[in-house]
Parts: sequence; structure tokens; C-alpha cells
Amino acid sequence: MSDSAPANPFGEAITSDDIVDSLGFFDSWEDRYRYIIDLGRELPVLPEALHTEDRLVRGCQSQVWMDITEKDGRLQLAVDSDAFIVKGLLGVVLAAYNNRTPEEILAFDIDGYFEALELLRHLSPTRGNGLRAMVARIREAADSAA
Repeated sequence: MSDSAPANPFGEAITSDDIVDSLGFFDSWEDRYRYIIDLGRELPVLPEALHTEDRLVRGCQSQVWMDITEKDGRLQLAVDSDAFIVKGLLGVVLAAYNNRTPEEILAFDIDGYFEALELLRHLSPTRGNGLRAMVARIREAADSAA
């Protein structure tokens, strides 16, 4: 990533708008991928005890664990993956969904968000399917909590 790239404010509740703005800053997809990977590196560590079968997201090429809890009417997401790029994609998804109410999650235009990022065009079909599986898991939890 270039020295003039925007700082990563992930620890300061980065938003989906922040992600769109930051990725728009880069001219090449190589730089965008580096930024996405850096997002994943900034995610809090998911304790090994939460790497359980019931938290494993099916449909992902890599292993993805997702712990979803509700606190004060908002869904709290904790995630991990064994692949750097997938962990970064989880950061992109968390920017849209983490600490939101179930209603906000269900109302959020995730397809429009991914379109604004041009993300699905630049992922392999299996990575795209995995991304959709992650989103589906979160939306199911939001639907159950709503």
C-alpha cells in the first residue's frame, strides 16, 4: 500500500461508507486487495475456544468462524478465518453489519454495497459464494432476532 493511503480506522468503528471511500482511493486492485487484507489484520482475535463446528460458516472455500451475539438490541459479530483475504472480506462485511440492530441489518443494501466496491467482479466464484454465505449467516441471525 502506498504511504499516502488512508489510515485504517477499523478499531474506531469503520463504516461501510469508510470502506467505499478508502477502496475508491486506490487505482489498482492489487492495492485494494492489500487494503482488504490489512482490514482483516485489524480484526480482534477470535478466541480459539470459539473455533467450533457450530460457528463454522458452510459454503466458504476457507474456514470461517462467526460468533453472533445480541447485546442491547444490537448484533455483535466476532469472526475469524484461516485465509488472509477472507479475513479481510470479513472486515468489509463487519463494517456494514457489526453492532447494528437486526432491522438495520435486514434493511442494509448489501448487494449495492458490494456493487459500489466492485467486489464480486474481482473475486473468484468460490470466494464470491463464500462471501454470500457469510452474509446469509448474519442475515439469518438478524431475522431470528428481529
